[in-house]
Amino acid sequence: MKVWINGRLCDEADARVSPFDHGLLTGDGVFETLKVYDGTPFAVRRHLGRLAVSAKGLGLPMPDEAVLRGALEAVVHANGLTSEARLRITLTGGPSPLGSERGQDDPLVIVAGGAIRPWPPATDVVVVPWPRNERGALAGLKTTSYGENVVALAYARERGASEAIFANLAGDLCEGTGTNVFVGIGGRLVTPPLSSGCLAGVTRALVIELTGADEEDLPIDALAEADEAFLTSTTREVQPIHAVDGRPLPAMPGPLTAAAADAFAALVARDLDP
Repeated sequence: MKVWINGRLCDEADARVSPFDHGLLTGDGVFETLKVYDGTPFAVRRHLGRLAVSAKGLGLPMPDEAVLRGALEAVVHANGLTSEARLRITLTGGPSPLGSERGQDDPLVIVAGGAIRPWPPATDVVVVPWPRNERGALAGLKTTSYGENVVALAYARERGASEAIFANLAGDLCEGTGTNVFVGIGGRLVTPPLSSGCLAGVTRALVIELTGADEEDLPIDALAEADEAFLTSTTREVQPIHAVDGRPLPAMPGPLTAAAADAFAALVARDLDP
């Protein structure tokens, strides 16, 4: 595979990152994952906008948008990503001292791509015992500090699920390790607000716009008690939830889930940069 690093395309085998890179040493970095449809990255404007928010939150300088768009196109073309694939933009603090302080060198920017793993038509989820901190310095930012997600996802997979769901410190439904959550309750479609600490998912925002879903705090138990529920993410798109902690939901997919999935598929078919 060809990867783009700080303005240059190179073979994966020749790619070099400093052992002093602050993203490697401390998780001082942000990233975005984009999906490619028919050789074109989806929702680039929205993803770059969220990358800018995350970079600002971590105090990292945001690369020029035109440069990043060119890098995405270069990686797609160099690797022949003409069918469904994924792209990842990673921005880190660059080479730094062996500590929490950031160095004086330029940030590191990497754009890489590859095949995308197809998700099953529905999934089981597990609520994990560790809460998200909705008041933390990194709340709502898409950073490379993913250790908490690694542990949570392993916990879920040990229990036969493909996603772990977090409550927040208030005991309300928050998000998954790499997903947002929507629930159907009494004919209403509801998702946690950004104040819950969840990530401002690109797919989440599009589904809210397409369906008119309400943003509302919900106790974590509302997920298992919902009539229907689904996950959203760049790679999963709209994925129905079959069971929560081993307990099947009444409808899978329910009517709200099916309508959201159909609306999102129609959007992709007509507009790749909504």
